Amino acid sequence: MSELLSIGDFARATHLSVKALRHYHEQGLLEPAETDEISGYRRYDLAQIPTAQIIHRFRDLDMPLADIREILRTPDPGARNALIARHLRRLEDQLARTHDAVTSLRDLLEHPEAAGAITHRRLPARRVAAVTADDLPVADIGAWYHGALGELFATLASQGLPPSGPAGGVYDDALFTLEHGRATVYVPVATEPRAAGRVRMTELPPAELAVITHEGPETGIDRAYGTLATYVTRHALAVAGPIHEFYPVTFHDTPDPSHWRTEIGWPVFTTTAPA
Repeated sequence: MSELLSIGDFARATHLSVKALRHYHEQGLLEPAETDEISGYRRYDLAQIPTAQIIHRFRDLDMPLADIREILRTPDPGARNALIARHLRRLEDQLARTHDAVTSLRDLLEHPEAAGAITHRRLPARRVAAVTADDLPVADIGAWYHGALGELFATLASQGLPPSGPAGGVYDDALFTLEHGRATVYVPVATEPRAAGRVRMTELPPAELAVITHEGPETGIDRAYGTLATYVTRHALAVAGPIHEFYPVTFHDTPDPSHWRTEIGWPVFTTTAPA
């Protein structure tokens, strides 16, 4: 008695569509036991049902086909488990981002007018230890920020130089308007460090800023930007210049994003006293 199924019967048995089975065959993920050379009809072995079910489960978890292929072809159970764990970590990260976005959206709907005290801050010219990217895609800014700031703290620590103030960043308008541009993150120091890796001493020009504080992770920081823009429009004349950010509490201080604190500075020429 034949243990081969037509592609239609195999689709019914595995809840994978005929279209999906053909695609998985083309991708080398699930090859039929037989393929008729003349008609091209595919036939599957009963023993392939568990493999198809595994593929179905992984696809329900949005695992890329390349990862599924690698898992199915890896004979070592430890290596397979590592590949699966890697994808589960991606799912957990995605779930955390989704949770943050939902929380931010709910807060926006319930409190459309974001509150936040705004102050003015005048900065003198400063020399700081910095890492600069001349043409950074905005899509890469999060990973670049964490890597650059981590490198700054590590370089200063290796040379025994404590920061003399909170870290900060300077971001050109092009990052917001053209989605790529110049970005600098820095740490103030009393003693100049030796150049190492990407870390260089950099001169920052003086600036006058309207400043608002954002508490918590990066999610929702756009609301603080919006509130600050509203204030600048109503109380001051915006002037040309980059956006400044200051990081009194970062991932370097605590792994808990709810404790992070970011101060955003918008360049202004003051025309009225702060409200």
